[in-house]
Amino acid sequence: MEKIRLGKTDMLVSRLGFGGIPIQRLSEDDAVAVVKRCLDLGITFLDTANGYTTSEERIGKAIAGRREEVVIATKSLSRKREGTEKHLNLSLERLNVKYIDLYQFHGISDEASLDMILAPDGPLAFAEKARDKGLIKHIGITSHQIDVAKEAVASDHFETIMFPFNFVTSEAADELIPLARKHDVGFIAMKPLAGGMIDNARIAFKYLFQFPDIVTIPGIERVSEIEEIVRVLADSKTVTAAEKKEMQKLKDELGTRFCHRCDYCQPCDEGIMISNVMAYPGLRRRIPPERLFGGPWGQMVEKAATCTECGECEEKCPYDLPIRELLAEYVKEYRKDLRRYQKTQPPA
Repeated sequence: MEKIRLGKTDMLVSRLGFGGIPIQRLSEDDAVAVVKRCLDLGITFLDTANGYTTSEERIGKAIAGRREEVVIATKSLSRKREGTEKHLNLSLERLNVKYIDLYQFHGISDEASLDMILAPDGPLAFAEKARDKGLIKHIGITSHQIDVAKEAVASDHFETIMFPFNFVTSEAADELIPLARKHDVGFIAMKPLAGGMIDNARIAFKYLFQFPDIVTIPGIERVSEIEEIVRVLADSKTVTAAEKKEMQKLKDELGTRFCHRCDYCQPCDEGIMISNVMAYPGLRRRIPPERLFGGPWGQMVEKAATCTECGECEEKCPYDLPIRELLAEYVKEYRKDLRRYQKTQPPA
């Protein structure tokens, strides 16, 4: 497996990484087997997060005895110092490691969140002290909003940026990736299959593998998935005219229905987390049903049912999406899926 330098971290990592969301859905034995197969194929960059339920523990069991082979990246969703400290300690315990190679601030997609991370004695200050103590080696950030991501990269506070990147959501190629190169910030491409919207893995990864200095982290649930992607990496990376035509066809099809998660539609006066609800078609393929149909996700979708259809979000959307129509559609789909799920559950 070819390795690349991950920006100013100077870590050498496999060009193809492992995304730890889908293994939450597997049995523990199957999850561990999937991670071990990735290691055997030469994948050295493993990405997970404190918020991914069982993912860290399962990765920890899979890398037992092989710690020096891998670069472990995990994340905290907390915007406060105390929460970040709690999450780091829990991650170290779950992964059963003495240090984290790359510790990332998770989902920083608005100015307020970035300001909270950068506040004096805030999460970044804590992470820097944890780095001095050897508990983490490097500090990164993840985002879904390109202007915030660009600001984070240009601040020189972070060594890596993780951002959605695929041939449908390709905005990063124009400004964010060049900016990351300028500041020597390692670029990690999440959502290579556009959150499940791209079915043709071959053309998805051929597009991404044209960029020789980025790490791509598909979420992997089955051994066959990672083996297929490794074969694509080993083959010619030249995108053919027919493949370019197929990419454009899919972009055109998704153009009026696909949320790019830029969050220009926010804030919503009704408090609806629009991009999160718009991600439902992909989330139901990736998130464990017990998590999807309980707690915050259910509350978030039901909140969308209170939409007053004022239309302000659509006026602000740079992609002219029919947001009101899509929200109503996804609320209906969610409720239908919830009823189906509830029928499979034993009586209380």
